[in-house]
Amino acid sequence: MCLLHLQVGLSSLLLVEQAYLVGNTALLNAEAMKHVVLAAIFLLAACEEYPPPEEATELPRTVAPAGASVYIISPADSDTIAAGEVIVRFGLVGMGVAPAGVDFVETGHHHLLLNVETLPPMNLPLPNDANHLHFGNGQTETTLELPSGTHTLQLLFGDRLHIPHDPPVISEKITVTVE
Repeated sequence: MCLLHLQVGLSSLLLVEQAYLVGNTALLNAEAMKHVVLAAIFLLAACEEYPPPEEATELPRTVAPAGASVYIISPADSDTIAAGEVIVRFGLVGMGVAPAGVDFVETGHHHLLLNVETLPPMNLPLPNDANHLHFGNGQTETTLELPSGTHTLQLLFGDRLHIPHDPPVISEKITVTVE
């Protein structure tokens, strides 16, 4: 039952997130508040029954089709890039791209791991911070402002709830130098 609470809560929050990201102001008023309240109720119910993240059990993972892969189109590994904006383009084989919260078969969305040494747990939603960038609208490229120095980039494909697929669809880690 606690897993159902967690899924309903996360789904409600994803609906509000999608409305915000696409600028749907009609859904960002009373309807959004209903989803936030619903999410809070279900997430609290789930939290009462779930152990802390370091002890969390496996959440259901979406199966990735055989041969699915993700890769960085550009920049290339070992590139030296001039200071300023860096365009990172994402590639995908064997699956489709769909926004977070959308449940289509064999789809997901990109997450870019920036300067991440240790991969996050594959059985939980991916973190969303300066080193774990989410592209929940289905974006296939981004522009980064990277400081001078050496940086690593790696793609990890996540399902509608930001949980990596099983098996994980993850790119090789590349290293770029910004001068």
